[in-house]
Amino acid sequence: MDHSTHHSATAHHHAAPAGDHGHGGHAAGHHDGHGHGATWATATKATLHCLTGCAIGEILGMVIGTALMWGNVPTMILAVTLAFVFGYSLTLFAVVRAGVSLKAAVKVALAADTVSIAVMELVDNGIIALVPGAMDAHLSDGLFWYALLGGFAVAFVITTPVNKWMIGRGKGHAVVHAYH
Repeated sequence: MDHSTHHSATAHHHAAPAGDHGHGGHAAGHHDGHGHGATWATATKATLHCLTGCAIGEILGMVIGTALMWGNVPTMILAVTLAFVFGYSLTLFAVVRAGVSLKAAVKVALAADTVSIAVMELVDNGIIALVPGAMDAHLSDGLFWYALLGGFAVAFVITTPVNKWMIGRGKGHAVVHAYH
């Protein structure tokens, strides 16, 4: 779907609220908050989507690194890398299923998820690094899982408003809306 098709296809879905003057003739709602697209419900859904990919990748990376008895730094690098891979992949597969070419879908996934995944990973890994003993905990230790899942919870709370702000400006997960 090209950009002009997106404008015409979404104009009736994203009408500006009464009294909203948009941005000097641009399709109202596309750049000014997506009308209903900047709701907390939309931001929560986008964050859960991102969190799912991040969690899959990060848990897999932590499990692999810990099982192989790697040090903290290589394990975290693997976990963060896999979080980005899985986070992007969920969007990529959905957009490709909507009929978008792989090259265009990669651009959409990068635009939709980079900031969200980066914030989520920064917060989550910061929590894990700050919890005493979490970096040295083993897979069989409750502390490992409590710190990891607690980090995801805090990351979700912090990333949701970031996603709401981005979607309201036509960025982040707002670019994926054309393919739903």
